[in-house]
Amino acid sequence: MKKVIAPVLLLCACVAAVLAASLQPSKDPAVVSALKQLEQDMGDAMVHLDMDKLDQIYADDFVTVGSSGKVFTKKDILEDFASFHDKLVWFETGPMDVQVFGDVAVVHGSSSEKRIRDGKDASGDFVWMDLLKKRDGKWVVVRSAGARVTPAHSHL
Repeated sequence: MKKVIAPVLLLCACVAAVLAASLQPSKDPAVVSALKQLEQDMGDAMVHLDMDKLDQIYADDFVTVGSSGKVFTKKDILEDFASFHDKLVWFETGPMDVQVFGDVAVVHGSSSEKRIRDGKDASGDFVWMDLLKKRDGKWVVVRSAGARVTPAHSHL
């Protein structure tokens, strides 16, 4: 029995070391820069209504949940921009944090936006997070989450 336990424990230790190493975020500056650029490209494509670019950036299985609780797919997002239901007039991003784990990445940051939704001003300051996956050698956004940032004094 003792002869079996030692190799099993050694195997478990090796597997744990490999898994721990694979979960360490990559610090490759080229990948981090490419993901930050993709985020900038996404905003630029929204402003310029570049539907082809947005189609490339969002994964076919993209899903997000709006503040109302409604689920939005890639098709919904593209239709909203194409129909002028949602119009990003301008935006400015703040600092972004990028964490890359192999072919999966998380980018979170902030932005200030001038946006018109359903003919009404929906501008503001936002925090957001995108989950990206590298597919066929290209990064695509598979999930997003975001929220409007409300100044602390606004609830008074």
